[in-house]
Amino acid sequence: MMKEMNAETEWTDCEKLKNLISEEIKGNPASGGMTDAELESLIFETVGKREECAALSFCDRMTLTEKVYSGIRGLDVLDPLLSDDSITEIMVNGPDSVYIERNGKTEKCSCRFESEEKLMNIIQRIVSNAGREVNTAVPIVDARLDDGSRVNVVLPPVSLCGPVLTVRKFPKEPMTVKRLIEYGSLTEEAAAFLEKLVAVGYNVFISGGTGSGKTSFLNALSDFIPSDSRVVTVEDSAELRISGIDNLVSLETRNANSSGNGLITVRNLIRTSLRMRPDRIIVGEVRGAEALDMLQAMNTGHDGSLSTGHANSSRDMLHRLETMVLEAGPGLPLTAIRSQIASALDIVVHLSRMRDKSRKVTEICEVCGIENGEIQLSTLFEYREDESDCFTVKGKLERTGVKLKNTRKLENAGMGAQI
Repeated sequence: MMKEMNAETEWTDCEKLKNLISEEIKGNPASGGMTDAELESLIFETVGKREECAALSFCDRMTLTEKVYSGIRGLDVLDPLLSDDSITEIMVNGPDSVYIERNGKTEKCSCRFESEEKLMNIIQRIVSNAGREVNTAVPIVDARLDDGSRVNVVLPPVSLCGPVLTVRKFPKEPMTVKRLIEYGSLTEEAAAFLEKLVAVGYNVFISGGTGSGKTSFLNALSDFIPSDSRVVTVEDSAELRISGIDNLVSLETRNANSSGNGLITVRNLIRTSLRMRPDRIIVGEVRGAEALDMLQAMNTGHDGSLSTGHANSSRDMLHRLETMVLEAGPGLPLTAIRSQIASALDIVVHLSRMRDKSRKVTEICEVCGIENGEIQLSTLFEYREDESDCFTVKGKLERTGVKLKNTRKLENAGMGAQI
């Protein structure tokens, strides 16, 4: 108990000192026009002049300087968490409750915001930098940081525990198929199979649960798109980092302002993208009525399009797409919806987050048309688990022996019918 009290006192004293120096720096008329480097230098000099800092080591002074700088121009306690590459998720449940995910495990962080007002200031800084708006009238917003990390904000009165901020961090280097193979998420055989399908223009849909790695996998698959293609990406918050394609257009949605104006949805962007002469359209994620627009785009000559969605299996993803399309057209007959899905999609890749927190491709299925009113799926690859304990998963993604039925695009590209 004494140890906890001492840690609490040390934290409080550090925060008081940080606040005193921050106020002193802010009171300097010249600080507003300084560059980041100049401001950091001024803070370090100010720290060195204070009597309370005389006993601090050089490293401690640098740490205090960084904290003061983060409070003025950075993101306060979020800065060290964002710079830690081992952290994949940051969850702020009000000013006093910060959680992180590291190596697939969630843990409470000792850091906290000095007040709810300070947390709100950081949220407003993040949201305004992304060109978004959040307030009591618009209490929910999605945004992104400069490094591409995805941010979700929920404010009171929707949130009952104060402002909630969730940051999904992404690796500094974009995910590649080579890295997926190294991680054991994919086999070389399956990667070579998908490479040929994406290259010749098969429409691929990636399904999986929350945190299963759908966006990262989509980014990796995009490496197989021919470099001379014109590609348009549509996302709620721009997360994809597609490389090797010069003719690339990235579109991002916009929330309505406090007056209810200016809303631009995924549906709006998909329809707009069709007028931009794309070879391929990539929809970061479909969650609702935009599924109909995505399917129509795939059915109107935009072969090789990619998208993702939440589901528990490949079969479940098809059922969810049916429900999403019904949101767009409640009067559409189910037979017509299934026909649209079956003719638009060629391949469904399902990802799972296993019990040991690893992420793996567990199914690669071909969509084989309609039979007896139902969409037919043919499993081409399936993850087969070996004998494992409760904490680790061992197995391999293996070919089922079922051959690809729709080989027309491969044959047209001169790759032959068998892969």
